[in-house]
Amino acid sequence: MKSNPFNPFPEWTKQWEQFFQGDFWGNFQSFLPTTKKQSGINIYKKDNELLIVVSLPGLEKMEDVELYVYYKTLEIKANINLQFKGFELIEEGIFQGEWETTIPLPFAVKEDRIEATYHNGLLFIHLHRLIPDGTKKKIEIKKGE
Repeated sequence: MKSNPFNPFPEWTKQWEQFFQGDFWGNFQSFLPTTKKQSGINIYKKDNELLIVVSLPGLEKMEDVELYVYYKTLEIKANINLQFKGFELIEEGIFQGEWETTIPLPFAVKEDRIEATYHNGLLFIHLHRLIPDGTKKKIEIKKGE
C-alpha cells in the first residue's frame, strides 16, 4: 500500500511534540488571532421547507438579533453579551460581541412566510420555498418617443 506523499503533517506534528516535549502548537494558541467569529449553525431541509438553528447563548433582548432574508440568502446579525454581576472574565470559550453571518440558502424563500423563535439559547428560523405560480404575466410595451 502506497502512502500519500501530500499528507505528512500528522507525522511532523508528532516529531515537533517529541522534540519540544509536549504540546508545541498549543502553547501558541493564545497568541494567534482568531479570524472568524463563529456560532454554531445547523440547516435542515424537508420538502419545501428549511429550518435553520443558530446557537446564540445569553440573549436577553430579541432586539439584540436582526434577521434579513432576500431571495436565496439569510443574513443574521447579533450582539452576544454574557455578563455575570461581580465576576470578571478571565478566559473566553463562548463567543461574545458583535457577530454576523450570511447564509446562502439552497432555494429562494418566501419573504412573507418566515417564523423565528428563540428558546434555550437557540434561534429557530423556519423558511418556506418560493414556488413560482406558473402563470404567464403579460408585459406592456410602451411606444418610445
